[in-house]
Amino acid sequence: MKAIVQDRYGSPDVLELREIERPVNGDDDVLVRVHAAGVDQGVWHEVAGLPYLFRIAGIGVRAPKNPIPGHDVAGTVEAVGEKVTGLRPGDEVFGTCRGPFAEHACARADRLVPKPANLSFAQAAAVPTSAATALQALRDKGNVRAGQRVLIIGAGGGVGTFAVQLAKAYGAEVTGVCSTAKTELVRSLGADHVIDYTQEDFADGRNRHDIILDIAGNRSLSHLRRALAREGTLVIVGGEGGGKWFGGIDRQLRAQMLSLFVRQKLGTLIATARKDDLRVLREFLEAGTVKPVVDRTFALSEVAEAIRYLREGHARGKVVVTV
Repeated sequence: MKAIVQDRYGSPDVLELREIERPVNGDDDVLVRVHAAGVDQGVWHEVAGLPYLFRIAGIGVRAPKNPIPGHDVAGTVEAVGEKVTGLRPGDEVFGTCRGPFAEHACARADRLVPKPANLSFAQAAAVPTSAATALQALRDKGNVRAGQRVLIIGAGGGVGTFAVQLAKAYGAEVTGVCSTAKTELVRSLGADHVIDYTQEDFADGRNRHDIILDIAGNRSLSHLRRALAREGTLVIVGGEGGGKWFGGIDRQLRAQMLSLFVRQKLGTLIATARKDDLRVLREFLEAGTVKPVVDRTFALSEVAEAIRYLREGHARGKVVVTV
């Protein structure tokens, strides 16, 4: 089968399209014929091997343990292991796996759910990691409730477009912060207020929010706290900067430490792939309450270009690779 493979860490140039052996699923696994795979910032971190802390945490110290990057997948079940129940060959599914930038991939059965019939494979592949991250940040960390004021920084990106829709679904008053080019998109997703950060400072003191989601940002904690209610909750989702060793993790650690001494709750989120969350998201998707925003699709041979496009920061919503 054809697959995108990396033997070493580096820029997207280390990725190569090769012919390799098709994986064989184990007793608890599902073999998926891949139709589409999602691209997010985590894919770049996998390819680059940055920050170095991620290598120590398990992706491989000197070289990638998994030569095919990526996680989000949508496709058709081709074979199931002897212990797998609830799925059978021919089923259309979406979820997470190892190495979806390939014609076939193996996934744990508990990481897949049936694909909503109203979504294309490309739309479904945009969902798992980004939408689950938004859901866990709002529901689990933010404890979002109807009537609360929610500020989403990075509202026009992959996680942000889902966060805007989910916050509205939970009854919150949503303010989205994004660049000029994404303001109309964020408004079309249901945001009550949209702030163009190139023209206006969301922390000018005029408004305070019950929940702030700072998605892949690098703003100082003091700046973020100026926009947070006295007993509000800040959730840092990802982050850039901070050097090759720690990336944005140092800011997240400082937030957790400071939270011990102030009334505001300052925390972070490392999203976890959970089948129950995929089921919740599927309900929102089937009802049309949440819709994936796919900015561009790339061919399997163009994974490197897809990662570069995402890193430029201009993507409106999600970037997806179709296989």
